[in-house]
Amino acid sequence: MAAKRDYYEILGVDKNASQDDIKKAYRKMAKECHPDLHPNDKNAEARFKELNEANEVLSDPEKRARYDRFGHDDPMGGAGGAGFQGGFDFGGFGGVDDIFSQLFGGSMGSAQRRNAPMRGNDIQIELNLTFEEAAFGCKKSFEFTRNEICDTCHGSGAKPGTQPKTCSTCKGMGRVRVNGGFMMMERTCSVCGGTGKVIADKCPTCGGSGRKKARRTCSFDVPAGVDTGNYRTFRGDGEPGRNGGPNGDLQVVFNVKPHKLFRRDGTTVYLEMPISFTQAALGADIDVPTLGGGKTSYHIPEGTQNDTQFRLRGEGIQQLRSSGRGDMILTVRVEIPKRLNEKQKDLLRQFEAATTGKEYEGRKSFADKIKEIFN
Repeated sequence: MAAKRDYYEILGVDKNASQDDIKKAYRKMAKECHPDLHPNDKNAEARFKELNEANEVLSDPEKRARYDRFGHDDPMGGAGGAGFQGGFDFGGFGGVDDIFSQLFGGSMGSAQRRNAPMRGNDIQIELNLTFEEAAFGCKKSFEFTRNEICDTCHGSGAKPGTQPKTCSTCKGMGRVRVNGGFMMMERTCSVCGGTGKVIADKCPTCGGSGRKKARRTCSFDVPAGVDTGNYRTFRGDGEPGRNGGPNGDLQVVFNVKPHKLFRRDGTTVYLEMPISFTQAALGADIDVPTLGGGKTSYHIPEGTQNDTQFRLRGEGIQQLRSSGRGDMILTVRVEIPKRLNEKQKDLLRQFEAATTGKEYEGRKSFADKIKEIFN
């Protein structure tokens, strides 16, 4: 198995990088390799997954601190509950607490730690936006599923009118001591699963878990100017905490779909537009499509060459949380006519015969270079 890459290396940041630097690096790289921009590209898909894993760890101060200490061998689970990496096998003992008990003779699973308030899990939702929705802003509503405290048993897991009982095996400690030969070890109680409590009559609604799945709806205004990788956090709208701990957060990550005509880089919009040979040679006023389905008139000067770029001020994307707008970069593609009839061909031959050579700067420059080299 190939060794996992360093998370800092994946995001291209220094180990002393600030949280803001990490956020910016993730947004930039996620935009470059997003699967929607590279359909059927397995490398881009794998890269995007790798970036998300690195960001999940480094954007969380607690997970980052553990990663800085343990690397990918974080005994607390690393990114997204990935657990130990590299194929370590601890012989089927009961988890991280057991490993620490075996190695250091102590217990991480005390009743005090077990009953301490725990923050609820965060929920991350990817929300697709059209190019125009991201450019101009919109109202969005979506449904998501989260675990909530069971309203039948109020989180106890016990049938109404009953209460969980203290586990007789571990005496409510959630841990049991076992003889490991030359040393005494602790492991999670297999009867109560480490909770210290046993539920004789389970709640019929949640089956004893104290939680139930619920569908919720989130509606909000998407501001103009968001881009792929931007996100909005709804504090406290994640899953409920345990033992009186705070709720987690709901994070909505935006994914902007590509446009058939336009491409964007930040607030700048790029457009490639074909023009005729005659328009390029003589100059012309052309109608340039703009965001939102409109058009603006723009004058192409005579003698315009293929791939010439023009800047249209204020025709780009609105700046996020600002009224300012970026520009549009228009690249013209001079199209050479095909399938000419004989009359059209004859007119072009007459035109070519009437030229002096001064009309073609590039051809003259090339001819001068040939003379310089070979004469």
